[in-house]
Amino acid sequence: MENAEPTSGSTTTTTYAGFWWRFLAYLIDDIILSFATFIIFTPVWAVMGFSLFRMANWSDPDWNFDHGMDPGAWQFIGSVVGLAILTGFLSVVIQWLYYSLMESSKYQATLGKMAVGARVTDLEGNRISFARATGRYFGKIISGMILMIGYIMAGFTEKKQALHDMIANTLVIKVLK
Repeated sequence: MENAEPTSGSTTTTTYAGFWWRFLAYLIDDIILSFATFIIFTPVWAVMGFSLFRMANWSDPDWNFDHGMDPGAWQFIGSVVGLAILTGFLSVVIQWLYYSLMESSKYQATLGKMAVGARVTDLEGNRISFARATGRYFGKIISGMILMIGYIMAGFTEKKQALHDMIANTLVIKVLK
């Protein structure tokens, strides 16, 4: 059973958002972020892919793996690896900004959390700062590194806090009207 904690001066009832509500919000956010990054990165990958392919000297009849790769092929491979690293870095930046800006906004929630009626607060029920939301976002790395146990904790702790919530001193509450 989820713990109820009424908000002062409000007619709504607030409870802690448990593991499954949070997981559903995550799935919604993941679909949104996947779509957004697909829309952003696909044109970049296409342009870069065509440029990189042309840069490699595939038409050289002496080019083959038996005699080593020519410099154009090495540049191609290096550029593909560089593009993959850049894409990974930019994906982290996009996710960080999405979660941190949304959770520190007046809505106190990402689109997924809004959809399930949840929001992020500090321990007193107040809106969190961008810095705290940033700490919470990067705390998720620790939650995931330990076999996702940091996330699973939300199903078993008194206030339904995951490890990253404990690190950032935050709560995820479910607002029922």
